[in-house]
Amino acid sequence: MLLDKNEQTLETLRGLKALGIQIAMDDFGTGYSSLGSLSGFPFDKIKIDRSFVSDVTTRSDALAIVELVTGVGRSLRMTTIAEGIETEEQYECLKGLGCDQVQGYLIGRPMPATELAYLHTKKGRGRTVSGRS
Repeated sequence: MLLDKNEQTLETLRGLKALGIQIAMDDFGTGYSSLGSLSGFPFDKIKIDRSFVSDVTTRSDALAIVELVTGVGRSLRMTTIAEGIETEEQYECLKGLGCDQVQGYLIGRPMPATELAYLHTKKGRGRTVSGRS
């Protein structure tokens, strides 16, 4: 488990950052992820778990959690990424909350790397919250 806050783990993460590699806290809000782990590790990004994102337009508690995590990310100068975007409503809601990036079937389904390279060349940098293509 990466969230074991020992010196060897922290040293490895710092070394990766020194090489220019960005580090994301995946599935934030579930399992072992916590607010405390955000301050103890050198994360660049917070990925909001799909379990919250999927209900963001239908449940006020899910909306409140996503809004909270987006605000925490902004305060800590981390990029926020919402996982599991499947509808335009979800996309527009996350965009309105100030989420930086989204992932999900609305944007694109899983694909082989060769197809991704073709798509990147054909359509530019892809679809993002700040500038859809």
